Formats: sequence, structure tokens, C-alpha cells
Amino acid sequence: MSTRPRPGVLRDPDFRRLFAATAFGQLGDRVVFLALPLIAITALRADEFQVGLLTTMTTAGSLLVGLPAGAWVDRMRKRSVLVSTDLARALVLLTLPLAWWADLLSIWWLYTVALVHGVLTVFFDVAHVSFLPHLVGRDQLMEGNSKLSAIRSVTSISGPGLAGPLVGWVGAPVTVLVSSVGMALSGVLATGIRTRERKPEPSRQPRLGRDIGEGLKFVLRHAGLRAITLGDATFNLFLVMYQAMLLVFLEREIGLGSFGIGVVLSGMGCGALVGALVAARVSRWVGQGPVIWLAPLVTCPPTALMASARPGWSVCVAVVGIAGLSLGGVVRVVAQSSFQQALAPDRLLGRVSATARFVSWGVIPLGGLSGGALGSAFGAAATLWIGAVGMTLSAVPTFFSPLRTLRTAPKEEAAALAR
Repeated sequence: MSTRPRPGVLRDPDFRRLFAATAFGQLGDRVVFLALPLIAITALRADEFQVGLLTTMTTAGSLLVGLPAGAWVDRMRKRSVLVSTDLARALVLLTLPLAWWADLLSIWWLYTVALVHGVLTVFFDVAHVSFLPHLVGRDQLMEGNSKLSAIRSVTSISGPGLAGPLVGWVGAPVTVLVSSVGMALSGVLATGIRTRERKPEPSRQPRLGRDIGEGLKFVLRHAGLRAITLGDATFNLFLVMYQAMLLVFLEREIGLGSFGIGVVLSGMGCGALVGALVAARVSRWVGQGPVIWLAPLVTCPPTALMASARPGWSVCVAVVGIAGLSLGGVVRVVAQSSFQQALAPDRLLGRVSATARFVSWGVIPLGGLSGGALGSAFGAAATLWIGAVGMTLSAVPTFFSPLRTLRTAPKEEAAALAR
């Protein structure tokens, strides 16, 4: 792994290639985020529970393969995983417009595509997080994560802004073509990255259970990593409840069309972009540990404004609240991702990332089901209230942990944990 000092990550040609690949891949991902539920809501006329079940299928991959994905990725070169999963996701998404044109598209086809795409995304995300320390060195993780978060945020603005009018013009199923092309371009660009991490040496007696156990042990032994994982799990559970009913609320209770929904989601992207631009500075000013619990405590309560919104100007005020949620979310994720990457040794990067993801993302399918069930029983607005309260409470585990005052990840502790 390269550790030489560099003047800035964007001056590295390989980081620029990863940056460009991330831009196209995330554009595709943001279009999918809007298009899949709109296919269910507008094209297939799905009810609230079916929309919640779609969210579950989209995120069930973390629960199904979350732990073994880390062990498998640690046995492979990460760049190869990035390329292969991007191209596979592009092909899977391509089946949606083809099924639509053949008049074969059904809610079950949509569920299947969402599930397969989600499983592939688990492998992609684990490899992406694990590859960055090899590419930029551990001393530039905060900058690298901030730059990648910035481009994700730009696509969070442009993706829904592009997808909304496209859905209105050609329909949600055909709009998925943009996602397929974006992910294919991401895979092609990643093939140009010349930096090759050393191929992991195969274990004399490779055992999946033992490899998974190493990642679990590393995360559970560190109080800060345990708190981050538990806080993330709480946040994601209630965030997905909130998101599962947000599009239903906007389309059926506020009366927004696909263009208006795209504008609302672009507002969330604006908040994420601001968060990416200030994340490194805020972490240095407040401290890497405190910012992890302060961000949700400050930025989650205003999301309740959406539940009280009515057609008209109050929607604009509510968008400010969810933009703040995105801002705080990016600041928190940049800080905790950099903390996690700095602590994990090279040989465990994939497993540590996968373990944290398994626990914190494994609850997301439950969040989708709960959101759909609560929406059916009490309505979309009540579910948004519940989501706002739960996301705010996600600050509790990290507040009552050493992260409350910890400014940076101690290198000597990382070395001790790796033994």
C-alpha cells in the first residue's frame, strides 16, 4: 500500500479514475432509488405494504450476504470486484425496460431485480470502502472520503433532477436504462485504475466461518466501533421506515408528480453536497468522535416537518429539514468511515467493513417491512413522525461511548487490535 505523502488526492490519476467511476455509478444508483419505487407506485399501482416490501428486497442483500461478502472480498483484488459487480448490476437493471416492452413486468419481477441488484451492491460497497486505503494511503483517508462523498452528493442532486422529468416523459421502467448505462460506464472506468493492491495470500486452511469471526471479533472488541455500528443500525432502521413512506406521502397526500418528487430529492442532495464540502473541516473542528453523535442529534429532528406538510409552501420548508438530514448524514458517514478505515489492518479491511455493514444495514429490510406495515395501519404521515424520532435517538449509543470526546482514531490502538 502506498504511504508516500501527496499534495492532494485529485492529483493522483488513479484516484481521478475512481472519482469518475463513482460519479457515473452513483448517478445510476440515484436514478434507481427514484425509479424503482415509482415503477411500483405509478406503473404497477402497488399499495403501501408492497412499496415497503420492495424496499426490503432492495436492501435484503446486507442481511443475506453481508458477513461472507467481507471474507470473500478480502481474498480478492478489490478493483476486480468493483468492475465485475458494476457490469453485473448494469445487466440486471437492463431486464426491467426489456420486460416492460415485452409486457412481462410484474411486481415479482421488480422484487427479483431489486434483490439481485442489492446483493451485488453489497459486494461493490465492501470492495469500494476497502480499496480506498490502498489507493490513497491512510493519511489521506479523510480527504479521499470527503471527495467521494462530494461527488455522491452532486449525483444526489442531479440524479433525481434527471430521473423526475424522464419518468414523466418516457415512464419509470424506461428511465432505468440511465441507471444501467451509468453502472456500465462506472465499471469500464474502473478498469483504467492502474494501482494494483497485492493479491491477498491464500490461507493454508481457508475457512469462511473463521474469516468471518475475525472481522466480528475486531469490531466487537473496540468500544467505538461497537457504538458506531449500533448507532448506524438504529439510524438505518428508522431512516428506511421514513424513506419507504416518503414517496407515497409526496405522491398521494401532497399530490406531487414525478418531476416534483425529483425536485424534493434533489433538495436532499443539496444538503448532502454541503455536508461533503464541510465534512473534513467540521471533523477537525469538533473532533472525529463528537461529530458522529452530534450530527444526528442536530439534523434529524427537523425531518418531522415533512409529516406536517400540506400542499403549498410548507413542503418547501419541509425540504429544508430533509436537506439538513442529508447534510448531517454525510458529515457523520465521512467521519466514521475514516475512523473505521484507519483502525482496520489491510488484511481485515473487507471483513471489518462487511461486519459493520451487516449489523447496521441488516436491519434495513426490517425497516422497509415496518414502514410498509405502519403506513398501511396508521398512514404515511404518522410513519414519517416515527422515523424522525427514531433517527434522532440513534445518537444515544455513540454519545455513551469513548467517541464522545475522542478526536482521532489512535494508531497504537489499531495496532493492538490487529494482533
